[in-house]
Amino acid sequence: MKPGFYTIMAAQFLSSLADNALLIAAIALLREAQSADWLIPFLKLVFVVSYVMLAPFVGAFADSIPKGRVMFLTNAIKLVGCILLLGMLPPLMAYALVGFGAAAYSPAKYGILTELLPPDRLVAANGWIEGTTVASIILGTVLGGVLISPHVAPWLLSFDLPFIDTHIDTPAEAAVVVTIGIYALAALFNLRIPDTGARYPGRTSNPFTLLRIFWHCNLTLWRDPLGQIALAVTTLFWGAGASLQFLVLKWAEHQLDMRLDQATRLQGVVALGVALGAVLAASWVPLRRSLRVLPLGVAMGFAIMLMTIVHNEAMAMLVLLVIGILSGFFVVPMNALLQHRGYVVMSAGNSIAVQNFNENLNILVMLSFYALMLWLDLPINTVAVLFGLAVAGVMLMVIIWHRRNQRRFDSEVHIGEDPRHGNIPTPH
Repeated sequence: MKPGFYTIMAAQFLSSLADNALLIAAIALLREAQSADWLIPFLKLVFVVSYVMLAPFVGAFADSIPKGRVMFLTNAIKLVGCILLLGMLPPLMAYALVGFGAAAYSPAKYGILTELLPPDRLVAANGWIEGTTVASIILGTVLGGVLISPHVAPWLLSFDLPFIDTHIDTPAEAAVVVTIGIYALAALFNLRIPDTGARYPGRTSNPFTLLRIFWHCNLTLWRDPLGQIALAVTTLFWGAGASLQFLVLKWAEHQLDMRLDQATRLQGVVALGVALGAVLAASWVPLRRSLRVLPLGVAMGFAIMLMTIVHNEAMAMLVLLVIGILSGFFVVPMNALLQHRGYVVMSAGNSIAVQNFNENLNILVMLSFYALMLWLDLPINTVAVLFGLAVAGVMLMVIIWHRRNQRRFDSEVHIGEDPRHGNIPTPH
């Protein structure tokens, strides 16, 4: 790997670490305010709204200037949103600003890989990026739980500035302060990301033209026989992952009688499994064989339903670890394939923007259904069964879809072909 790749990994790790610690802190802020349970998933909803709304524009922004600079500027937006969580704005509004920064950050952090590395290194690079990202999810989630725990929070609150009232009075607020420091450290690494030299001249800044181009790019990727399958899988994965993140916390509370800071350990186990699956996929699955992992998505859906028969923490960790391994092993090759096909038929930035739009639109849909089920007061095990059946069913339909495509035309022969020099389709 090129030296700049490791700088990208470090910057992404720290920024993602802060994102995940901040989510736990924001949940704790809502709990301290005695908010309703169904309101908590709205934290993720307001976070991802920006991904959907800004999708037509962030790809062009990521391609307009060196992507390291984009990552620095958007990380700064996340830092400001984090600061505003300290009583300056309602938690949902402040967290929405963090989501705004994250939405603009994403096309740059993934798009730079296709600029820096050749196609045959993308699965390995994605495996390492996914592995370190998921490691940051593990550590960030656990860190968030530790920071609000009865053992650590009082120690953090004991620190104070002489003659200055910081107004940091609760465990959640203390956790937010720590995440501010992590975002600041991520900014330093962002400044060290090299310029790949990739340029996309002649790009328009007209918002209406960008909307037309984005929609055409979206249709182009969905019409591509390889792109549509990879996009369907990654879209399902991120929607399911976001819902599972909250489902595990609620399930642990009711099924295992665990506090929020304790339940974060189970989130960490899922993330550990994803990291292991990602690393295994990076080692064992070349780009040309990426579609062979699709059946693992069906297995993941059935594994989620096993949560309903678990009644102790050790068994819970085992089941959640298996769920994570299965999801990591099938999503990493799909993500690499999607990046590759997107780069072939359009630019890196526009490709990732299309991916973000679809993935986060599905997050909005699936979290809305999850919040609705909580509002209807359905038993948490019923929610888990419905969730697992939905995942398995959709993945089975994707497999049938791909086999139908292959009967018409062998699209897999195009895996690994050279890109069209970053050209984007022209809307008609």
